[in-house]
Amino acid sequence: MKSYIGALAVLALTACSGAQDAEPPVTETQTERPDPVTVEDRFAILALDCVHREYPNKISHVMQSAEDARPPHQLTPAFYGCFDWHSSVHGHWLLTRLLNTAPDTVFADEMREKLAQSFTAENFEGELAYYMAPGRNAFERPYGIAWYLQLVAELEESEDAQLTVWRETLRPLEDAIVTKTRAWLPNLSYPVRLGTHNQTAFAFGLMIDYARTVGNQAFEQELTDKVLAFHRADVNCPLAYEPSGEDFLSPCLMEADLMRRVLSGVEFSAWLGAFLPQIPMDGSSDWLAPGVVLDASDGKLVHLDGVNLSRAWALEGIASALPEGDPRIAALQASAALHRETGIAAVSDEHYSGSHWLASFATYLTTQRGIK
Repeated sequence: MKSYIGALAVLALTACSGAQDAEPPVTETQTERPDPVTVEDRFAILALDCVHREYPNKISHVMQSAEDARPPHQLTPAFYGCFDWHSSVHGHWLLTRLLNTAPDTVFADEMREKLAQSFTAENFEGELAYYMAPGRNAFERPYGIAWYLQLVAELEESEDAQLTVWRETLRPLEDAIVTKTRAWLPNLSYPVRLGTHNQTAFAFGLMIDYARTVGNQAFEQELTDKVLAFHRADVNCPLAYEPSGEDFLSPCLMEADLMRRVLSGVEFSAWLGAFLPQIPMDGSSDWLAPGVVLDASDGKLVHLDGVNLSRAWALEGIASALPEGDPRIAALQASAALHRETGIAAVSDEHYSGSHWLASFATYLTTQRGIK
């Protein structure tokens, strides 16, 4: 396994309430895998190895009584693996994404088997019951639920017959998430500008992409109105203060990547000039240094490997929205390439603290999700 991931950087550079009586998940005997062919195949291995790995597990769980003291597979029977609920969700998204973008991957059969094990009506009855239970209005809000809507969007876009069936399996939880989110938006007085899970800019970007994919114009408009109210007047984002020591999302760059979704090209170009005036005009790549991880076994410090990947896709997204010939594009692309190289080189199976989630970020980057 380590030999598969060890060549990752080289290739990159060269190319939780279920039924109380639910049975424990079956421990599968790992079959011999074919050799991975692409970088994305290596990312797939990490997701395949964690989506049904129940422990170690960190649950964000409000308990109303002793009856709520149950193992993860009983609390959230579809998304109990990959250390936490949101990582399990985007691990499933990774597998779905690759079935859409690389259907002939050597791991296609195993990917379908894993998804079929998770995407059952019974499992999603349990997921919905957990999500709708008292005291859980804020469960995985906004990061985890944004990734769930991104998973739904991936299924919505697919022409694969099996993925189309699964899309309907996920619909009841999708509807509940959208309903709760629409009720929450009017009460959200301020954006959350953190570099971690509670950040609203990243989540709203994924949610807007979802709303457009499924044609939910009311939800899209509500999100757009909130984004403009929060951010249209923002100027001089303090990029020099980033990253914080546990960031996996850039507050400044994610906001810019969000705003390119809701402003026209001309409007966005002017807004970006006021918001990030420090973007060079000379095509240089050294204006934004990648984050440095000194201990990849530390689950918080390893977040900075993720910030390099998410910065890369945000920089590419920002560049994609600028008018042709804009003198900032070259510097944005140069910095994106530097962050891409650094981020992908860090994706490995050496420490579960990073392997349970970094492959999803890498896949979002390399498949250019979110960029039309």
